[in-house]
Amino acid sequence: MSTFLFDQIIFGPVKSRRLGVSLGVNLLPTDSKVCSFDCIYCECGWTPKKRQQKAVLPTRELVKQKMHEKLSEMIGNNEFPDVITFAGNGEPTLHPEFEGIIDDTIELRNQLTPNARIAVLSNATMLHKPGIVRALLKVEDNIQKLDSAFEETIRKIDCPASNFRLVEVVKNLKSFNGKVIIQTLFLKGNHKEEVIDNTTEEELTGWMKLITEIKPSQVMIYTIDRDTPAAGLEKVKLQELEKIAERVRAIGFKVQVSG
Repeated sequence: MSTFLFDQIIFGPVKSRRLGVSLGVNLLPTDSKVCSFDCIYCECGWTPKKRQQKAVLPTRELVKQKMHEKLSEMIGNNEFPDVITFAGNGEPTLHPEFEGIIDDTIELRNQLTPNARIAVLSNATMLHKPGIVRALLKVEDNIQKLDSAFEETIRKIDCPASNFRLVEVVKNLKSFNGKVIIQTLFLKGNHKEEVIDNTTEEELTGWMKLITEIKPSQVMIYTIDRDTPAAGLEKVKLQELEKIAERVRAIGFKVQVSG
């Protein structure tokens, strides 16, 4: 199915379903995806299995320059982002200068658009690195993916590297002591002759148990909104998402739903 890549370091602003008016930051190549997951629903398509050459990432200096230019342009047009969002063509925390780039972003935000939040959309695979954790604790919206409480399901949906261990990810998420937002995409369908469904009672019970252990400041639940690289996937109806949200609210957590 038709997917897309972000062709600039700084993109948007776009109206985000979850975050408002968002100025996007892509720390990955503009011509290919770089990620530690290969999610069957990713709008950026499949993660390349092999590369002819090493991926070229934008430098810290170039990111700061492009961000300054775009923010200055927006302010000149009397436009102000609600949020500066690190997302783009893969996993932003894979960038070796991630912590420094976050520091630069905070500096520019404070100078140019102090009411804007800074958000990072991450898959939680780099939380074993102290510098990544330090950086994430500095931003307002530290948004980490958790699509299931079962490693088998995560391997079907998110297709992580072979060394992925859910127990380690959960331990790292708990170490934020609540300064984390958990983001979960719910979907149904079939892929490679296997049923895909993280909305079953078993799935939801296990997932809610992890939510109570991680104690996030907020939970974001959503479903497929754009084309996916894998065929045979279905979005979950808004009414079903709302029912899931009510169960999470009933155990004491803030929930945002995007259908």
